[in-house]
Amino acid sequence: MAREKGGAVDRACPSSGAARHPLPVCHGETASVVEAGSVVTGATNIAATLTREARLRGDEIALRCPGTRGADGFANYDITLTFRELDRRSDLIARGLGAVGLAPRMRAVLMVRPSPEFFLLMFALFKAGAVPVLVDPGIDRRALRACLGESEPHAFIGIPLAQAARTLLRWAPTATLKVWVGRGGIGGPTLAEVEALGHLIVEDLPTPSADDIAAILFTSGATGVPKGVVYRHRHFIAQIEMLRGAFGLEPGGVDLPTFPPFALFDPALGLTSVIPDMDPSRPARANAARLLDAVGRFGVTQLFGSPAVLEVLVRHNAELPGLERVLSAGAPVPARTVAAMRDLLPRTAQLWTPYGATECLPVAVIEGRELEATRSASERGAGTCVGSVVEPNVVRIIAIDDHAIEEWHPGLACAPGVVGEITVAGPTATDTYFNRPAATRLAKIRETLPDGNTRIVHRMGDVGYFDAQGRLWFCGRMTQRVRTAEGELYTEQVEPVFNAIEAVRRTALVGVPATAVRGGPAAQQPLLILQLQPGARRADKLRVEAEARALAARFAHTRAIVDIAFHPAFPVDTRHNAKIDRGKLARWAARRVARTANL
Repeated sequence: MAREKGGAVDRACPSSGAARHPLPVCHGETASVVEAGSVVTGATNIAATLTREARLRGDEIALRCPGTRGADGFANYDITLTFRELDRRSDLIARGLGAVGLAPRMRAVLMVRPSPEFFLLMFALFKAGAVPVLVDPGIDRRALRACLGESEPHAFIGIPLAQAARTLLRWAPTATLKVWVGRGGIGGPTLAEVEALGHLIVEDLPTPSADDIAAILFTSGATGVPKGVVYRHRHFIAQIEMLRGAFGLEPGGVDLPTFPPFALFDPALGLTSVIPDMDPSRPARANAARLLDAVGRFGVTQLFGSPAVLEVLVRHNAELPGLERVLSAGAPVPARTVAAMRDLLPRTAQLWTPYGATECLPVAVIEGRELEATRSASERGAGTCVGSVVEPNVVRIIAIDDHAIEEWHPGLACAPGVVGEITVAGPTATDTYFNRPAATRLAKIRETLPDGNTRIVHRMGDVGYFDAQGRLWFCGRMTQRVRTAEGELYTEQVEPVFNAIEAVRRTALVGVPATAVRGGPAAQQPLLILQLQPGARRADKLRVEAEARALAARFAHTRAIVDIAFHPAFPVDTRHNAKIDRGKLARWAARRVARTANL
C-alpha cells in the first residue's frame, strides 16, 4: 500500500524477517485520507440500515436463536425473527419506550442475554434516539458497578436477575426508569407492556443524525480499567461499510457470531444471524459439537469467534464444510491454531484476523495464508503481522510517549528503526470516552488538515511498525512493555519465540522490580512465564525449561531473559478468553520473587 510523504515515510524499510536483525522496525503511513463520516452508505444512522434491509429482504430470516432442546441434546433454534419482524417490532418498542419516558439522548443500560429481545431492544433504542450502554457482565464486580455508575444512565433495561442485582448491589442509582425483560417486577413495565403500548403511538420516530451519540460500549478492561467508548451513528455506519469491503460480505449469507455484539452488524449487512448454543461469556467452554450442528443445519457461511472458540473447534478436529469465511478477533491467534483451522476449512475458505479495538475497528486485516507465511519471522522476534490497513484509515507510527499529546505535528513520527505507537485516523476512530476526560486526553490527538478541517487521531496504545511491503506488525501493548536496564522489550516480539515450543500452550513476558540491576529503581528484570499444554508432566517441564533457555540465548532481544517460571492457568479476559492479564501475572511473579529473596 502506498504511503504518504512526510518525515522518513518514503524510505524503504528492511524486511521484517531479516535474520541479522531480529527486531527490524520501519515506519510508514497509509496514503488514503478520507474524512470521518465520508463513507457512502445511503443511511444517516444505524437504525436506517435495518429499515433498508427489511424493505429488501422482507420475510427472510434475520435471526435464529436456541429455544427448546431436542432429544439428541441439540437446540432446535425454533425462535426466529424475519427482517420485517425485527424492523416492525423494534419500531413498536421504540415508540413504547418513548411513551414510558425514554427520550432521545437518554442513556439506557442494557443487560439482556443473547436473544431476540437483545436485538429488538438495541435497534429500538437506536430508533428512539436513546443511547444503549453495554457493559460486559463478566468483569470484576467492583469494575462493573463503577462502569454503570460512570455512565449515569437514565434507564435500566434488564432480565430479572440483572434487575435484582441492580437493587441489591445499588447499580446505576441514576436510573429512574426500569424495564423488565421477561417476568415483571416492581417499579417498571415489562418489555411486552412497552411493545403493546407502542401500538397506540402514532407519532413519527425521531431521526438521529450521523453525529448523534448512538451507544456507549465499555472496553473489556483486559489491559486496563474499562472505559466507555462513545460511538456516534457515523462510526457504526462506517464500520458496516468497511467490514463489507474488507471481507467481501454479501447479503444473503448466514453468520454464526459467537460474540453477540458483533451480531448486531448482521441485520444491517443483510446477513442471517444464527445465535450459537453457548455461553458467550465463556467462549473457551463452548461445545464444539453444538457449534458444528448449527453450521451444518443452517448452511452457515461465516463464523466469528475469539481465538478461544477457534481452539475449541481445533480440539474437536472435525471438518467445517460450507464455511466460506472465519473471522477471529480479541487477541492474536496463535500460529498453530491458524494452521490447524486451515486444515479443517474448505480449501477455498478464508480465515481473517482483523486488527482493531473497541475504539477503532477495523484497522487492518490479514488472511490466514499470509499470516502463516509470516510465522517464521514472528518466531524470530518480528512481532505479529496484522496485515494491510483497511481503507480509508490513515495509520501512522509515532514515538512512544506515555503522556498526552494535544495536537498532531510532523515531529511526532518516530525515526526509522524504532518501534513506535500505532495511531489511526479514519471514519471509525471514535472521539471520546464517556466521563473520562483524562483518558480521552491520553488517547486522542487533534489534527488540523490542510483545508482547515480537524479530525481525531486515535492512539491505539499498541506498539508496532510497517514492513517494506506496507504491512502493519503488532509488537504488544505499550503499557505492558518491560523496561530493562539494557532497553525495552515488547511482549509480542518475545512471546512467539517461546510459543513455538511444542508443549507450551502460551507464554507471558512480565517485568518485576530489579533495584539491583544497572539502571536504577525504575529498571525491571524480565521474567518469562510459561503455561504448558494440558496433561504436561514434570519431565515435560524440565525439558521445556531447557529448551526455553536455549531459545533465549539464541536471539539478541531475548538474551536478557534468565528467569523462567511456570503458571498452571493464565488469567484471561472475560469477553474473549484470549487476552492474557499480564498485570495479574506480574503481581504473581513479584510475590514469587519476594518469597524467593526472603528464603
